[in-house]
Amino acid sequence: MAQLFFKYGAMNSGKSIEILKVAHNYEEQGKSVILMTSVLDNRDEVGYISSRIGLKRRAEVIDSDTDIFRSVENREYSKVACILVDEAQFLNKKQIIQLTKIVDELNIPVMAFGLKNDFQNELFEGTKYLLLLADKLEEMKTICWFCTKKAIMNMRVVDGKAVFNGDQIAIGGNDMYYPVCRKHYFNPPENI
Repeated sequence: MAQLFFKYGAMNSGKSIEILKVAHNYEEQGKSVILMTSVLDNRDEVGYISSRIGLKRRAEVIDSDTDIFRSVENREYSKVACILVDEAQFLNKKQIIQLTKIVDELNIPVMAFGLKNDFQNELFEGTKYLLLLADKLEEMKTICWFCTKKAIMNMRVVDGKAVFNGDQIAIGGNDMYYPVCRKHYFNPPENI
């Protein structure tokens, strides 16, 4: 029976490398997967899932108007073993419901990967509905940039200082975001 999985974690918790590993494992067994990612993720190149350790793979692009269910339904979906979605926090409510329809109506498992919270410690829209609707939730762990505690938050850094105001979405990597524990989120070092 197909299920909707949501694997979430702070920045740098290995979400993208995990999705690439899962795709490889399916394909090594001769099973077909569909890789998808948000158009908003342009850190490397739009339409690619790339990890910080250098692995990279082409993926279908999802924008705010993409009907993910129709996209999958309009192909020979009976041969698809799994749908893998990176940067799922950027999806909207309607798209998360489309993922549930892929699971429930097309009987294809969906694994969505993304951030739980933004730099202001608020949920993204996609995350909110994945937390509500996913069959299985899994936290992917990493450590705080400043200590050895588990990182559960994302700190945005501009000019060496933690910032807590601004647009929810600003694409960046280690140059702009640090995974941090609660203590260091609320008490960031003076100079980062």
